[in-house]
Amino acid sequence: MRLHQFHQPNLPLTSTSYSFILFLGRSMSTPKLQIQLNDQSLSLDEVDVTDSRGNVTANSPSSTLSNTSLTTQQTPLDELSLPSNIAHIGNTISSSPSSPVLEVPRKQLNLPRSQSVPRSATFENKSRRRNSEVDVLSVEADVVTKLRRWIHAFAIVEFDLDVGPIVDGVYPGMYLFPSETENLAFSAFPDSSQFQEGSEDHSFRIRQEASTFPSAGKRPVSNDGFLYCYSHFTQRKDKTSKRGYHQRALVILTHLQYPFLFTVLSKILGPLFEQHGTPMLETACHNIATWLDPTPGIALELGFLGSVLSVDIPLTEDTQQLVAQPKFDISTQVVAAASPFAPPPLLLFEAALSHMWSIWECLVLCEPLLIFGASPAETSQAVWWLRDVLKPIPLAGDFRPYFTIHDGDHSLLVNRLPPKPGILLGVTNPFFERSCAHWPHMLSVGRKVKLPESSATSTPTPVPSTLSKPAGPRPGWRTKTHNRYISKDKSLLKRIEEASSGTTKQKLEASIALRHHFCSRTNELLLPLSRYLNTLIPTPAEMKKDRSANTRRMKPFNRDQFFVSLKTHGSTLPFRSAARRKEFYERWLKTPAFGLWIARQEGIVHGVLENK
Repeated sequence: MRLHQFHQPNLPLTSTSYSFILFLGRSMSTPKLQIQLNDQSLSLDEVDVTDSRGNVTANSPSSTLSNTSLTTQQTPLDELSLPSNIAHIGNTISSSPSSPVLEVPRKQLNLPRSQSVPRSATFENKSRRRNSEVDVLSVEADVVTKLRRWIHAFAIVEFDLDVGPIVDGVYPGMYLFPSETENLAFSAFPDSSQFQEGSEDHSFRIRQEASTFPSAGKRPVSNDGFLYCYSHFTQRKDKTSKRGYHQRALVILTHLQYPFLFTVLSKILGPLFEQHGTPMLETACHNIATWLDPTPGIALELGFLGSVLSVDIPLTEDTQQLVAQPKFDISTQVVAAASPFAPPPLLLFEAALSHMWSIWECLVLCEPLLIFGASPAETSQAVWWLRDVLKPIPLAGDFRPYFTIHDGDHSLLVNRLPPKPGILLGVTNPFFERSCAHWPHMLSVGRKVKLPESSATSTPTPVPSTLSKPAGPRPGWRTKTHNRYISKDKSLLKRIEEASSGTTKQKLEASIALRHHFCSRTNELLLPLSRYLNTLIPTPAEMKKDRSANTRRMKPFNRDQFFVSLKTHGSTLPFRSAARRKEFYERWLKTPAFGLWIARQEGIVHGVLENK
């Protein structure tokens, strides 16, 4: 069965829309099912029809289902045809060039819980890896060794009409487990309405499997069990394609959390690869192999495909890297671990600028945040920005700059349970608005959306297509539980609100000022703690009197003593009241981020005292 028999001609098809239409094709012959499982209702858009025999897989993030199957009578797939005029299941969303809007009627059906099974990916039995000319290219061993100080490899992801997104080649050669290949293939492509033609750059983070099988061979291992991936996605018209479009992504795989640096490299290499092909990958590898080691804390001049970049490497992953304003030039100066500055991050948060202080507090308190955006480029830039302003406080939870329903960790991170503390989840699929409805906070990034108002007594005015309701939540901040502790900086807020409608230069300067403000607030938050910790460090007299190992460590942290110190010396942060200040610190001392931070401080002090 070929998919192109079911969708409209000359429409590009992304990875998610492919499974979406295939799914509809298998269910179109029957009315939409409504399944009752354990007092909960599942509609057919929560069910994956896995084959033409009628095996149905329940796909509900709000219920835990047993590993059994149910069977319904359905028309074989080859006998189905789609109506010419169909709209989307469930909530109405705007159509995209890659996903026509679809609609199926609903019908009630009650089924026992024992006749349901957990969801499975539509293409889970399909191989997402195929060999191409890239895989047979040889690279000198010493070049590979030097290259992998910075990156693991480049991956090419293509769209196959029968299979969906596949990894078409990895250069230099590197073994990928099936789960890694699946995550890489689906995450490299946008899961959202993008454009007819063009390109975009985004990043994502996927779990790396342990190399426990001989077939894996020797391959680079990340520091934290994750691969950091930076994708340059291109979509262009192609008359030779049955779909009328060609889609491809070039992905940089690395172990380093340097979003600014690798986004710049992706934007340089991606267009050259599309124009000149494989020789650009070989040249890029040899360029990177000539670079010096990424030594923490140093500044480097790096040559890459005709460009020279001034790159600042952070001391640690949690080190704040500030920029010199107004001399900062984003075209040549690269603050490796910062979030990309193009486009200006201010535009991402325009609809929530007045709530940025509440968002920062939620980050500090390890509150889970769902970040929704119109594109992976938006969500990945926003997640890295939020991670950046929290430094030097370590991030205690998981973070995914761009996350899809096909990710192997989907059921672990998105389910009926309360979300994990400190998680930052960047998504574009409107499915997550419903499946994460129980999350306490959601930030929808993007510019303000102003819809025309209509009076209840007058005839509603038709809404122009450019102002129609976008897929997913409107840009803005929504919280169910948080009440702000700290006063806003009203002068800064006024400045950045004015800059949001100014020139590109003004937007960039305001973005840098906003970043600097919240980085400073993070440091101010830690000042009372640093002041108290200094009293726990053994004095030279104490160490001389007692030379045991106990005197070369910090004294235990005492919560009551800290609050006495806080009350005596106060805080430079503008808390709305002394009671709110105490409540905020009481909450933060209970977070996993504080535990990581205090352990790191103890390690630093112990190392210094040991060397004396």
